[in-house]
Amino acid sequence: MTGYALTGRGACAALFAVLLAGCGGTGVSGSGAAEPAAVSMPNPAAVHCEERGGKVTIESRPEGQAGVCLLPDGGRVDEWELYRRDFPEAAEIDKP
Repeated sequence: MTGYALTGRGACAALFAVLLAGCGGTGVSGSGAAEPAAVSMPNPAAVHCEERGGKVTIESRPEGQAGVCLLPDGGRVDEWELYRRDFPEAAEIDKP
């Protein structure tokens, strides 16, 4: 009976070839596949500010940037502080 048996070095070489082939790319460039569309979701705190008649502005602070809601009555409040104040049930979701 004649046959081929992979032993020792032959088995290692075959395994290496399979692994090396698996590391390669698909070989398809510019396949014409459409890029997935980016999902765009508005900031709920900014939307809430605007629904109250306010205007959102971004302020630079030493710790980073923050959204501030400029209210129609002249008040200024952090947009997320306003959102959590008006929707306390949403604030509960953020707690660990």
